Amino acid sequence: MAKYYHNINGVNIAFTEKEEAAQDILVADYNSKSIDRKLKQIKEIRLQKLIETDYLANSDVTMPDNIKTWRQSLRDIPANHTDENAYDLLLARNDAGELTHSIWNKP
Repeated sequence: MAKYYHNINGVNIAFTEKEEAAQDILVADYNSKSIDRKLKQIKEIRLQKLIETDYLANSDVTMPDNIKTWRQSLRDIPANHTDENAYDLLLARNDAGELTHSIWNKP
């Protein structure tokens, strides 16, 4: 039984052995880069959180210490969270789609 199928006009046509072998390579490559994809997503979220508070870094504004500490903890994420389990926790969301890890909550 085939693992992969082409869907052509609603008809499933099994991959050939050669196509399945090529697809297996693509799937393995994709899966092997799971950690990289998660870290990229974390960095994108982190950047957005930093951008949201960048105005506090203006010379005419005094940034509160708790915000300074929080921003530093965001910048330290790659150094302090280095495995896929940590990435899964950082990317966890509730039923409403909101990130649940406390590091994302601005003080």
